[in-house]
This record gives sequence, C-alpha cells and structure tokens, in this order.
Amino acid sequence: MKVGKQTAKKKPPLVLITGASGGFGCEFARQLEQRGYRLLLHGRDKPRMQMTLHALKYPKRHRCIYADISIEAERTAFIEDVKQYGELVGLVNNAGFGIWGAFERREINLQMGVLLTDLVAPVDITHALLPRLRKNKGFVINVSSLAGETPLPYMSTYAAAKAGLTWWSEAMRVEIAHEVRVVTLAPGPSPTGFRDVSGMPEGTGSAFRSRARLIVEQGLKQLDAGGGFCVPGKRHKLLYFMQKITPRRLALLLMRRYFRH
Repeated sequence: MKVGKQTAKKKPPLVLITGASGGFGCEFARQLEQRGYRLLLHGRDKPRMQMTLHALKYPKRHRCIYADISIEAERTAFIEDVKQYGELVGLVNNAGFGIWGAFERREINLQMGVLLTDLVAPVDITHALLPRLRKNKGFVINVSSLAGETPLPYMSTYAAAKAGLTWWSEAMRVEIAHEVRVVTLAPGPSPTGFRDVSGMPEGTGSAFRSRARLIVEQGLKQLDAGGGFCVPGKRHKLLYFMQKITPRRLALLLMRRYFRH
C-alpha cells in the first residue's frame, strides 16, 4: 500500500517579548511558555538573555534577538527580522527603564533613552507588526506603570513616557477592538531590578510592592477576558485609588518629598 505524503506539522504560535532579560519579561516568558507558545526573546544583555532562555523548560523551542531598540537603525533591523515570522500571534512590549534624580542633573542622553525605549519603540514596533497580529487574531500587552498616572518629581521622564504609553495603548485598544486583544498593564512597585538601574533609593514605595509572578498572572488573566486596562493585585489597586483621589497639587508636594532622598 502506497503511503501518501505526510502533512507538515503546524508550528506552535509565536509571541515576541521585548526586554526579556529579566523582571517582568522573564516572568512573561515562563508563563507564556506554559501556555504552549514559542517565544522570540528580545534583549541587549547576552549573558542575562541566556539565563532567561535556560530558565525555560524547552529552551530549544525559542529564539533570542539582540538589539538596542532605542536606536532607530537597530530597531528597524529588529522589526524586519521579526516580520519574517508568519505565525506571530502576540507582542509583549515590556522593554523599559527609568532614571531617578532631578531632571537638570541627569544626563540628557539617558533621559532621551527612557523616552525612546519606553514609548517610541513600543509605538513603532506595534505599528509595524499589527497587520500580522490582526491577520492571526492575536494580542498586544503593553507593560506600562502606575507612574504614568501622576507626575513624578525626580522621575519626570519615566512618568511622562509611561503616561504616553498608557494613553496610546488605551486609545489603540478601542480602535482595534474585536480584531486584536490589547492589555494595558499598569503595575506599581515590584522587585524586578528596576531600582538598581534607575538609582532610586531603597525603601521608596516598598510598602506597595507585589511579586512579578502575580503581576504577569493578572495581565494574562485580563488578556483571557478580552483585553483592557489592568492594575494588578490588591496593593497596586490601593495605590491607584490613592492616586485618583489625591488632588494633583497635594500629590506633587507629597511625591517631591517622598522621592527626594
């Protein structure tokens, strides 16, 4: 009996995670792998990216891509690389960092790097990949922050970038509703290594810290519900409520005192 040709095995759906070398990115990688996705893991630090890769159960299923997405030429090449994957169904815009300190005293290149990495890059990458995500009925998760809900003295550019990310993400979510699911994830403080990079004094915001695992779980739960704005966990919800009921003038005075350590 002649055996017909075997049907090619369908590849598992693919998700791109930016900033996957640690923190929320690493946690998203673990939880999305558990859901059966293959992963494109983006980062700049090769040793840390390899640590993320080998922390996964099936490291050989996934691929690392190295690029500084704050640099336009590198970001463009990165986008073109990702576009070759027709099975892309998800994008997690997680890459980001902040700089603590008085605006005029911190190097402007670092401040611009915050804006480019935290706001410009997600907008650019998402715009380029949306046609593929729409075709595959996929999703976008934008990792913003409660820092975008109020002006923050001594972290002015970070708060500005996250405010822009939140408003853009929420507006886009409504525009493409029923085509691509969009989650705007807005966590508060979390032990992810953010302080080490930003230079923020230890102790600031410690009472509201929540684990990265919980934050990512809540973000994916919001995705399962069809998308939306997500403040994860009771502690962060309390912080969000406090931000909303405090008059801006008073909030600015409190934040100036709180962050000026």
